[in-house]
Amino acid sequence: MKTLKLDHIGIAVKDLDEALPFWQEVMGLELVGTEVVEEQKVKVAFLPVGDTEIELLESTAEDGPIARFIERNGEGIQHLAFRVENIEEGIAFMKEKGMRMIDEKPRYGAGGAKIAFLHPKSSKGILVELSERE
Repeated sequence: MKTLKLDHIGIAVKDLDEALPFWQEVMGLELVGTEVVEEQKVKVAFLPVGDTEIELLESTAEDGPIARFIERNGEGIQHLAFRVENIEEGIAFMKEKGMRMIDEKPRYGAGGAKIAFLHPKSSKGILVELSERE
């Protein structure tokens, strides 16, 4: 598996409108867009920084994964995403290394990326996302 770069840092927030001023006015980042990912019950705000980006994640449903994360942990870093050359090879490699996968097959995430998550129990409590972008 070839890891190309840190693709993004996913940060769970209760309210994008309340969270954005810090990232825009204090940190000086530019909001380049938002997207709702219905399958994951999340609205994502994209803020590039260098060759990676911050993704602010607001739940669109009380039973969504971001809502559950915030209920358990409060707002904060929810996952780290690493861009890989080939998502299928990445999943196979992780399984060969004994990593527990949340996603056995890739699914589509924000921005049309093919994604798959490792279970945090396999990565010392960190939710790790593999991401392949065309």
